[in-house]
Amino acid sequence: MTERNDSSNPAVKVRASRSFAAPPEWVFDAWLDPARIGTWMFGAAARDEEVLHLKVDPRVGGKFSFLVRRQGSEIDHVGTYREIDRPRRLVFTWGVAGQSSDESVVTIEIRGTDAGCDLTLTHEMDPKWTDYASRTEAGWIKMLNGLAQSRTPK
Repeated sequence: MTERNDSSNPAVKVRASRSFAAPPEWVFDAWLDPARIGTWMFGAAARDEEVLHLKVDPRVGGKFSFLVRRQGSEIDHVGTYREIDRPRRLVFTWGVAGQSSDESVVTIEIRGTDAGCDLTLTHEMDPKWTDYASRTEAGWIKMLNGLAQSRTPK
């Protein structure tokens, strides 16, 4: 779902939600563990790309860098963790190094359920990226589905 806020806060918000048959801690930790990130967010399991590095400093103020090679181009997804409240909430900036000085913000909210948990992702972007909102939403949905599929039964 994509929405625009009023003129006092013109950010474009993209939302994606997914239920998981997994504990909230398992889902939350998947966002901060480089080995797990490489099984659902980046790499061959997610799309046709080569992972060059997945670096994470999982603390408030810590940074991440997810460098991949797609179709011969290197893309470095970077950001800074703003809030880490395990296993309920994770907030970080999101961007591509060298492509834009804009800082978008991703908020992950996880709520435990009897069957596991529900995750809601909200990605707030500058209004100039409105034309990319549906593509952004589809990308996050694909990644959340990949995360659900990465769950190893115990």
